Amino acid sequence: MTRDDASQVGPASTDPEEPHGDGGVAGGPLIAVPGHASAAAPDGATESDQMPFERRAATDAEARALASGLRLRILRLTLDEALTNKEIADALDRNPASVLHHVRTLVDNGFLRAEDPRRGTRGAREIPYRSTGKAWNMDTQGVTAGPIVEAFLSEIGDVPPHLRELSRMRVNGSDLPEFRKRLYDLLLEFYRRPHDAESAPHSIFVAIHPDTSTPRRHS
Repeated sequence: MTRDDASQVGPASTDPEEPHGDGGVAGGPLIAVPGHASAAAPDGATESDQMPFERRAATDAEARALASGLRLRILRLTLDEALTNKEIADALDRNPASVLHHVRTLVDNGFLRAEDPRRGTRGAREIPYRSTGKAWNMDTQGVTAGPIVEAFLSEIGDVPPHLRELSRMRVNGSDLPEFRKRLYDLLLEFYRRPHDAESAPHSIFVAIHPDTSTPRRHS
């Protein structure tokens, strides 16, 4: 779950003082999580073991809009400040003309909003764009893992190795409902905290999946 990713179904707040994320995909965002808290609980799990909030299903157009590692990066870039298309392109080292297509796709589907135009350094009229936080409110399981992993690898590739904190682990299947609930509760707690402009933000990437490296036992 990426941070563009509000904890309630419906339009996310557009108040810049409210917490917001970039792709609940999947900014964030972005673990691909189970569908809705109202879904049937896994065998042996209670209702409290499920997701602590509900998400609506993404439409086909919304899912397609998020099915791009580049677009997920754009949402992350515009979390805390509005950027023009040129500023986004410069940050991604891309051609502004090609980036504009992705910006328009995100705007058309409500993941970016255009703010009041401003004058650039040469007096040209420029439109800044800001992430809306919409993706956090939806179930985006229709989005494949590829774009999420692509965005993660692209971002972490620019981080010096000594600043990366990476770990892999396994949990027992019987412990998974408790682990998932405690993890989502923690993520939601920190997501709801207001943005601290005085400190440098850090990104969190989480994935949960069946362990395919364990040999299957045959009865």
